[in-house]
Order: sequence, then structure tokens, then C-alpha cells
Amino acid sequence: MSLTKSERRQRIQYRIRKIVSGTASRPRLSVFRSNKEIYTQLIDDVNGITLLAASSKDKGVDTKGTSTEVATAVGKLVAEKALKAGITEVTFDRGGYLYHGRIKSLAEGARAAGLKF
Repeated sequence: MSLTKSERRQRIQYRIRKIVSGTASRPRLSVFRSNKEIYTQLIDDVNGITLLAASSKDKGVDTKGTSTEVATAVGKLVAEKALKAGITEVTFDRGGYLYHGRIKSLAEGARAAGLKF
């Protein structure tokens, strides 16, 4: 029996989450990708809280251009918010998606804006 696309992603996501965990000093940068938008959160898994979030729906993000350009802008936005909050290092949680396309450009945008993975 073959898995559906969402079941496959869920299985990969569980495999990643066994290893990747966030703390208050080094939170987890979690990514969710829908067909239209891309969302990120910085999560402290020890206390179970979301420290901050950014998405392509935020006002500071230019939604004109390709989806990878928008993802780069979201990466830069989340990095700026994190640096304002005093967070310089994160662990990257790709959420079961391949490190390719929009996920890769979001990570590169966050790195370019000063976040360390």
C-alpha cells in the first residue's frame, strides 16, 4: 500500500522532530508551505510557546514576484524580527518538505539577514 503525499510528509516530519528541538536561547524555525502562502514560526519547545511568527501574509512582505522571491522576503522578515528579539541562532525545521525551492530560499533569506543555523 502506498502512502499519500500528506502521509509521506507527516512521516518525514516525525522523523525530523525526533532530532530537532528548540530552546529559549536557540528556538526551532518551523516552516509550513501551502499552495499560495508560506509561514514560519520560532518555537521554544521546552516551554511549549511560539516566540514569534512571520508569513507571506504580513504587511512588510512584498508579494509581487515569484514564490521563491516571496519566500526569501519572509526569511529576511523572520530574521529581522528574531534579531530585534535578541535571537541570533536557530535550528531549522523544514517540516517534512524537501530542502529545495521555496524552503531553501526562505532559509537562505534568513541566513542573509543574519540568522545562524
